[in-house]
Amino acid sequence: MSEYHAVFEMSMPIRWGDMDAFGHVNNTVYFRYMEQVRISWFEQLGIAGGNGEGQGPVIVNASMEFLKQLHYPGDVVGRMSVGTPGRSSFDTAFELTRADDPGTVYARGAARCVWIDYAAGKSVPIPDLLRSTIENAALVKAA
Repeated sequence: MSEYHAVFEMSMPIRWGDMDAFGHVNNTVYFRYMEQVRISWFEQLGIAGGNGEGQGPVIVNASMEFLKQLHYPGDVVGRMSVGTPGRSSFDTAFELTRADDPGTVYARGAARCVWIDYAAGKSVPIPDLLRSTIENAALVKAA
């Protein structure tokens, strides 16, 4: 199993509309929180829309372990880690906490990202910028 290294963290408001009829954040919204963290990280790297050459990331699987219910109001904090990259893919892991309860993990998620050529529909090597960012995260942790 790959070793994971933290790369990004952000806070998002829990919206009233995130809750379902049972009065807690609907389970599908946890995946949206995970997606927003991932997209914000890509935006920070300047590759949210792909690399400008018709290539970019797709998610090939995603999972979530629901540990504790989230409720409105409040802010959810998403922390993202990445695993050692392969040729065209890398694994991501997420933890969701509340800003007012940082010691409690409310959910853990994971998603595998594959870098593809959109027109060809085939995987291609991860861009150097993304690969070096992931590898540098491992070096920072090791230091």
